[in-house]
Amino acid sequence: MISNFKNSKNKNVSENENPKKPPIGFKPYWIYIFFLVSMVLLIFINPLIKTKEISWLNFENKMLSKHDVAKIVVVNKEIAEIYIKPERLSDPKYFEVSKNAFTSTIGPHYVIQIGSVESFENKLFQVQEGFLPEEKVEITYQSRANWGSILSWLLPFGVLILFWILMFRGMGRGNVGSSVFNFGKSTAKLIDKDTKSTITFKDVAGLREAKSEVEEIVDFLKNPETYTKLGAKIPKGVMLVGPTGTGKTLMAKAVAGEAQVPFFSLSGSEFVEMFVGVGASRVRDLFKQAKEKAPSIIFIDEIDAVGRSRSKLNSFQTNDERENTLNQLLTELDGFGTNTGVIVLAATNRADILDKALLRPGRFDRHIYLELPNKQERLEIFGVHLRPIKKSEDVDVELLASLSPGFSGADIANICNEAALIAARKKKEEVEQKDFMEARDRVVGGLERKGKIISAKEKEIVAHHEAGHAVASWYLKNVDSLVKVSIIPRGKSLGSAWYLPEEHQIITKSQFIDQICASLGGRAAEELIFNEVSSGALDDLEKVTKQAYNMVAFYGLNDELGPMSFYDSTGENERFLGKPYSENMAVLIDKEVQDLITSAYLRTKNLLTEHESELETLAELLLKKEVVYLEDLEKILGKRIKDIPLNIKD
Repeated sequence: MISNFKNSKNKNVSENENPKKPPIGFKPYWIYIFFLVSMVLLIFINPLIKTKEISWLNFENKMLSKHDVAKIVVVNKEIAEIYIKPERLSDPKYFEVSKNAFTSTIGPHYVIQIGSVESFENKLFQVQEGFLPEEKVEITYQSRANWGSILSWLLPFGVLILFWILMFRGMGRGNVGSSVFNFGKSTAKLIDKDTKSTITFKDVAGLREAKSEVEEIVDFLKNPETYTKLGAKIPKGVMLVGPTGTGKTLMAKAVAGEAQVPFFSLSGSEFVEMFVGVGASRVRDLFKQAKEKAPSIIFIDEIDAVGRSRSKLNSFQTNDERENTLNQLLTELDGFGTNTGVIVLAATNRADILDKALLRPGRFDRHIYLELPNKQERLEIFGVHLRPIKKSEDVDVELLASLSPGFSGADIANICNEAALIAARKKKEEVEQKDFMEARDRVVGGLERKGKIISAKEKEIVAHHEAGHAVASWYLKNVDSLVKVSIIPRGKSLGSAWYLPEEHQIITKSQFIDQICASLGGRAAEELIFNEVSSGALDDLEKVTKQAYNMVAFYGLNDELGPMSFYDSTGENERFLGKPYSENMAVLIDKEVQDLITSAYLRTKNLLTEHESELETLAELLLKKEVVYLEDLEKILGKRIKDIPLNIKD
């Protein structure tokens, strides 16, 4: 397989400073706490004060006939409360009642469920028929509210109400208060004088042209009269477009740090919610806040989440809420003047799917494209990310920049961090050049897996496969310079050939063909040496097939088809189930692709047959050392014409 290099500061507060604490006042949530505590107390205390229930037979034989009852209270015509005479409570049969601190003194001591008042009175009269007048028990009747039943109904509703209040308080905690009705407010994070960004343009490296355009906007916010006196109008909106990791969000943070004006930052996905109309409401509230704090900046990251095209081709994927939000955003962008002091920044890496109405002049007047950095820009980016790293004197920053073509700023930051982690893992005092090389290999190819078990036969096939890549690319003049060859498993690959790609803006037909031949070198070497091919060339064949189809169908590099391209830069044809050409043309494209790959494979096989002895020598050296560097390659294959940077050995 061929592995190519691809494309806050905290404020210091002294110990003597004692910031004033806000006075403790009445907070609404204290009501909730009191309510919950009361419910808990009622739940735990109620069993303690619960009166014991007895049967009529027990009441008649053990209490009433023994003249122990002081009085009876009939409550709500449902229960009868029994009060025992105080002097009788010392009797052992009343021990359970007397030990209850809540009922021993005041009562009632027992309760009886009565079917009806008349029945209860009749039974009581029959039992007391022979009693003396002073021995008969007094009966009274009372009507009371059943608080236990009421609480059993109210408690579930109270818990639900409390839950929803707390939930909506959490939803509205963003800068918009805690009301239930504030979920339609903007959730943008406000950066102002008190919470200013610590990132400035000094922290943004490798984006000179983009930085100069953004600096003009910052200068307008600081000195608007310089532009307005000449009749100039500052752009309403600036769209930052570029691949992932090129510094779009970092640029916006630098604008916030340099402009020193209110900066509203949020993501495009924060506009869209499950509630209908919330997105449009948040857009209105966002621009209202920005106008009130003008001059100000609004930054919408990943605007493609809400700004997708509303074309008919997307009708089957239509999201009404997203479209309403986009319509409101378009209206707001048109709704304020050019020199009101409100500027909208937006970032995306999918500019091709954005609605055309959003990108037109008058809304986003200026489009700034952030591309992958060149060598000089990578050198500057390395300088920024190497500041906090304690590096040794042998670190060659210029060499690191040369060996990382196609890397974005985020990739470079990752390499620097990985190098520091590798050095720390090895208990080093400083980060050395070798650590940076190892970090680069890990970022590009994945983690080295020396413990992966490979049979001797498979290892021999992998060695000849990688040697085939190396020998073929060495003798093809339009292939990038070979740096090293390895048969140590890394990531998903069992081996790899490392190259130093040149930075091309265009690629010629001969360059395409030579690259295809180099990619087929591994499979050709297997067939040449073992008279059999393996599945190890899957990644190579996939890449070769894509390159061949691009040459024939997109770039117009095929003589049979001529200068024709079926490439769709708008991406609209991807949504069709069919292809933008006829069946006859599809057959012709497939035939030309097959002929192109077949001829390249035969060419590669003939090249390796011519240098078979060198192929065998390199494969044997790989089996012995596992990693072969440029010096050994030159000893076996001779000096290559292309210049390669020195000191590239790990």
